Amino acid sequence: MAHLSQAASKIPAMDFTVSEEQAMLRDGARRFLSEQSPMERVREIVEVSPGYDAELWKGVSDQGWAAMHIPETYGGAGFSFAETAIVLQEMGRVLAPVPYLSSAVLATEALLAGGSDGQKGEWLPGIAAGDVIATLATVEPGAGWDAGSVATVADQDGSSFLLTGTKSFVTAGTIADLVIVTALLEGEAALFLVEGQAVAAQPLVTLDTTRIQATIELDKTPAVRLGEAGWDVMERVYDVGRTAIANEQIGGLERVLEMAVEYAQARKQFGRAIGSFQAIKHMCADMLVGLESAKSAAGYATWAVVDNSDELSTAAPLAKAFSSEAYFKAAGDSIQIHGGIGFTWEHDAHLYFKRAKSTELFLGSPAQQRARLAEQVGI
Repeated sequence: MAHLSQAASKIPAMDFTVSEEQAMLRDGARRFLSEQSPMERVREIVEVSPGYDAELWKGVSDQGWAAMHIPETYGGAGFSFAETAIVLQEMGRVLAPVPYLSSAVLATEALLAGGSDGQKGEWLPGIAAGDVIATLATVEPGAGWDAGSVATVADQDGSSFLLTGTKSFVTAGTIADLVIVTALLEGEAALFLVEGQAVAAQPLVTLDTTRIQATIELDKTPAVRLGEAGWDVMERVYDVGRTAIANEQIGGLERVLEMAVEYAQARKQFGRAIGSFQAIKHMCADMLVGLESAKSAAGYATWAVVDNSDELSTAAPLAKAFSSEAYFKAAGDSIQIHGGIGFTWEHDAHLYFKRAKSTELFLGSPAQQRARLAEQVGI
């Protein structure tokens, strides 16, 4: 038994409890977003200017959420990623049409993990204030999310570089002030900073109109290398991004379950609420099990980000795979529970279904996450 106690002593302590301050953040974020981004407003944005509510983004930035886990040295709030995860969950509940994932998470993490001190000082204060919208451009048309799929090329031009290639599924690509691009430099993947005005961005029509995406064309576009960042930095960014998406999916899943239960209690057939029927009970119970399990998986990955643990490389794909499938299934089941009304444009269920599907694929499908997880554990 001695070897078991010795092994147990090496397992790091994981604290998943919510502090009083974090609970206040969650309650405040839920109240703010429910007031400033009700579904009526989201629908208006989707129909008029798909995927981006400039007024809401200003409000989010004024709350300090874009600065959440950016160090105070660079104009940030100096909190941990745990607080960012709370905000992501609340944004997922309302399908907030703002570039939070792209700017406050993906681009921010790329700068933090791979940028020089000068680059961090130049860009992070603007991102923290919400004055600079940044994004990440890595995947290419018809390609995957791995290093071997990078085809964009960087040619050195004195102290700067010229990038040539096409990037797709770039979140906030048409509104970004800064684009962080992956490209091949002497055959190896590296990261580069490109000013938004220097790229040709075209809106990309996708299933999920609550999140703006674009295709970006680079034609000998001037760029600056991001520190000495290579694909190892990109993997870190991906894992933090997968953790962020898992948290966002939890918020959406939670809201989908609430809508299903509310409808099941109110809708009556044969003189009683449909929620009393066994089939409906089982569907709602499965949603709850999926939600609670997803919370555990995302909590594990969030802890790994905060603790800068080596376990992030396994925790992130695990969380992304499980949360993606749980959210997508729950979104579909919710439509089934709502019956005919659930299939209509007028009901909000389809918006959550579309977000669930788009986030399931973004940064890699569940099958791709499981393949990465198997690779990490040596299977």
